[in-house]
Amino acid sequence: MVLAGLAAVLLASVTAGLTAGSVAVPPGEVWGILLRGGLGLPWPEAGWSRPRETIVLEVRAPRVLLGAVVGAGLAVLGTAMQALVRNPLADPYLLGVSSGASLGAVAVIVGGVTFAGMYALPLGAFAGALLALVLVYGTARAAGRITALRLVLAGVAVASVLSALTSLLLLTQRGNEAREVLAWMLGGLGGARWDTLWLPAAVLGAALAALAACARPLNLLLAGEEAAGTMGLDVGRFRTRLFVALSLVTGVLVAAAGPIGFVGLMLPHAVRLVVGGDHRRVLPAAALGGAAFLVLADLAARTVAAPQEIPVGVLTSLCGGPFFLWLMRRDGRRAAR
Repeated sequence: MVLAGLAAVLLASVTAGLTAGSVAVPPGEVWGILLRGGLGLPWPEAGWSRPRETIVLEVRAPRVLLGAVVGAGLAVLGTAMQALVRNPLADPYLLGVSSGASLGAVAVIVGGVTFAGMYALPLGAFAGALLALVLVYGTARAAGRITALRLVLAGVAVASVLSALTSLLLLTQRGNEAREVLAWMLGGLGGARWDTLWLPAAVLGAALAALAACARPLNLLLAGEEAAGTMGLDVGRFRTRLFVALSLVTGVLVAAAGPIGFVGLMLPHAVRLVVGGDHRRVLPAAALGGAAFLVLADLAARTVAAPQEIPVGVLTSLCGGPFFLWLMRRDGRRAAR
């Protein structure tokens, strides 16, 4: 029932995202355009104008779908990361991947790289994410082993260095380049296109399938490393492999939409309040909830201050900051008991 309810909320969110904007399109026309114009399915004679069809299919649909993909991905990655490190304050950016992606994207913008055309920016961001991943794992490895604590500490240190380099590049720029860099670093879905949407969507599908297969080991980790080991789980190997996989998926999502914060922190906790701690239920619920949340956040970002558009990362941070403080106070009260 919870999954059905979340699916209905996601459907309503997608419909709202496709209908609202500077040109309002009625929901009936939206679904007619999608089914007849987009998928070629039988539908009553088209009663909408060609400009409206272009707005829905070419402008809003890829943006809404990218929001759903990135929101779902960040939510499930945050769920898995919190289980891996057994820390309720963990999120997908824990290992410095977003800082590396930001550095790569800024380097592309500042350097005026054009060899890959419209793919230059996401490729630069993903290369930066890979750089951060290599640095973190190289720093965290000691005596052939990697512990969760060393990974977290290495991630914090690498993220600080890469963020400093990004700030240095930003300070050297003026005018449009500085605004473009700042806009990307705040996260946004305005650059969504059909020909680039397939990669994050495919990566999300693979990640969901892999994490669904890992639901039992993630449940075992909730009982502690020793308990999980006695139940047959090779904790060190499982954690290392999953850390690498989660970081790579995070790099793809950040390359597609920029570093949108707090989605991977908030949604796993919100979902656990409803479905409990079993990852067989938490993961699909987090995917649906994260998708609906980011679609609605993006809708608010482009309509609240219209015609000015607010970066969606700003709105998610405004929601996530108070949630983060509440979470810290709640854990502090529990520890005091």
